[in-house]
Amino acid sequence: MMGDARLLVDALRNPTSVEVLTGSQWTELISIARAESLIGSLAHRLADASVPDRVRAVLLDAVGAHDLARQQALWEADCARRALADYPGKIVLMKGTAYVAADLSAGVGRSIGDLDIMVARDDLPIVESALLEAGWEWVKPDPYDDQYYRDHMHELPPLIHRERDRMIDVHHTTLPLTARPTPDARAILDSAIALDNGLHVMAPTDMLLHSVAHMFADGDLAGGLRNLWDINLLARHFAEADEEFWTELNVRAKTHDLVKELQRALRLAARLYDTPVNRFAAGQTEFADYFYVRRLLARDGYGRQTRPWTRLAFYVRSHWLRMPPLMLTRHLWTKWRKGGKPVK
Repeated sequence: MMGDARLLVDALRNPTSVEVLTGSQWTELISIARAESLIGSLAHRLADASVPDRVRAVLLDAVGAHDLARQQALWEADCARRALADYPGKIVLMKGTAYVAADLSAGVGRSIGDLDIMVARDDLPIVESALLEAGWEWVKPDPYDDQYYRDHMHELPPLIHRERDRMIDVHHTTLPLTARPTPDARAILDSAIALDNGLHVMAPTDMLLHSVAHMFADGDLAGGLRNLWDINLLARHFAEADEEFWTELNVRAKTHDLVKELQRALRLAARLYDTPVNRFAAGQTEFADYFYVRRLLARDGYGRQTRPWTRLAFYVRSHWLRMPPLMLTRHLWTKWRKGGKPVK
């Protein structure tokens, strides 16, 4: 059995590499892809590869599941659009829903969970009221959690629709207010691009930098291979479409205080997925890159997480990035006393 998730990385980077896999290796590849929420992406990547019949059946099921998820995501986005029909501001789709709505390669096979949208912070009361009236309700009724989200997070407390059982996260920026980087939310909204249905998606540079921020400036790298795959595909797509993309990306990274995070993202994308990145934008290789790769590949052939100490270190890091030490201590103490888990 393999020691990490490199088998999945190799298959995504070079689909023909799977043609020499044994039966047990196929089992491992599928298990890891499912655990990393990359089974749909893998299925599309292997569409033209020579694979065993029983594997082809699994991949076709994954394609079908993604097609259904894509339709559901677009439908949910339209439900939000109709609920906010009287709202005059921009409604910006984020993450997977934005990728499929904009018909980007990053949306092909991409797993999509909650609907994420972004609006102006000053308009949150209007948006919140309209969604509640349209059938959404709070997932976190706890007063402490509610106040924590409103005072410190980059989004409202999550909402779920009482009939469709689908969640929506309403953002007003891309990182918690207590995080060290401070993206310019107003610049993101001002540059957002309108779709035919009146919804918006982020401009190319902002869309890539949002993925970078979500992965490297906020979380503990859980699901990191999928997020890095997004970064890989977005970088390829936008660079091919616009020869000025790398220059604009560097400027925008400074605007959003994400230069170091962007550099690391591009280095790791090039290392794992062979992304053709701009060397200036990627910066110099750092020793810490090794630990990021180690964290990203922490899966065994059964799809189980491995390297617990590495994962713990990145978990602690994620909370350290989100808030100052004193605030973090107070927050964790409050959550422990309440018998809950730290807010993410």
